[in-house]
Amino acid sequence: MTAIPVTALTPGQLAMRTSIQKVATGPEYSKDLSLDEAHAAMAQVLSDNADPVQTAVFFIALRMKRETDNENKGVLKAILEAMTLTQAPVDEVFDIGDPYDGHSRGLPVVAFLPAVLGALGVPTVSHGVELMGPKYGVTQRKVLRAAGKTVDLSPSQAAARLAQPDLAWAYVDQHRFAPRLHNLSSLRARMIKRQVLTTVEVLVGPIRGRRKTHLLTGYVHKAYPPIYSELARFAGFDSAMVVRGVEGGVIPSLQQTAKLYSYHDRGQEQESDLDPKLLGIHQTTRAIPLPKDLQPSEHKPDAVANPFDPDAVAARTAEVGLEALHGKPGPARDSLIYAAALVLRHLGRAADLTTAATRVRQVLDNGKALAHFTAG
Repeated sequence: MTAIPVTALTPGQLAMRTSIQKVATGPEYSKDLSLDEAHAAMAQVLSDNADPVQTAVFFIALRMKRETDNENKGVLKAILEAMTLTQAPVDEVFDIGDPYDGHSRGLPVVAFLPAVLGALGVPTVSHGVELMGPKYGVTQRKVLRAAGKTVDLSPSQAAARLAQPDLAWAYVDQHRFAPRLHNLSSLRARMIKRQVLTTVEVLVGPIRGRRKTHLLTGYVHKAYPPIYSELARFAGFDSAMVVRGVEGGVIPSLQQTAKLYSYHDRGQEQESDLDPKLLGIHQTTRAIPLPKDLQPSEHKPDAVANPFDPDAVAARTAEVGLEALHGKPGPARDSLIYAAALVLRHLGRAADLTTAATRVRQVLDNGKALAHFTAG
């Protein structure tokens, strides 16, 4: 094969070549990219003439070297420029950025949280995908579809739902608001390992408010709260909550204490301790346990992936989520109470978590949250 001379490369191809030469030279000689360099390389990844081999090398090299704040920002900036960013006809929007690769150790009822918040007067959007590695867990899209909800709204349709007082929530899928990013899904599966995209895609905020947009996302490893907070400010979130949630999700442990990092008006994040007992939550499990009768998946790709059929788990999650909206006590209901109460306090809609939890219980007990979920 004849090599393509450097002079024949497009600016994007040259940017990718230069970036790979810097980040993929081993543990001693690899160099960090500037924000502009990472942005140019990611823009090439999202272009029509991206080379999948170079894309994979770029992502893995960044991961092996460990991404810097500027590299994360550059990648995120390119994604934001390549996607559809929609303003909702409401002053404020609350965005839930749960992990796109889903959950595999419990039943994730986060898909029902936007409707609960909508019932509390907080227009809320969540976003995700059908299935994503490396976990291949249960995603919001799967749970919502199992519960009979629409999962293929356009960004404009999702934004319009937030202005409907009897609805005030929406889910929008990555393939609708960021198709170029979504087109990388098969390559990401073949790469096996987590890449920078896993970090930044929860921060895209596809639906924004006219005045303010707020973020809730989660983490597991201690190094991530300042990373997420910095990226949230960079992405334009006026306030953010980064909670140590189960499996890196947005719902903390129902059994143990947790940490929350938050900021307002794009200021410096502050650390606080969370205790579920302060909200009247007394559970003996961290999250909603998986049913004991689940059958192992017949198509488990590797040791990291979800060991159970995600569609079967999604169906069970839909059942327990709807039961919680009907007022049934248990860990599903407590999960929604906990997460929604954190949001109310963060937004100043309640003076403390106890008061916030009381308000959440009210909309669960009087059927208002259920009505918001079933509407539309």
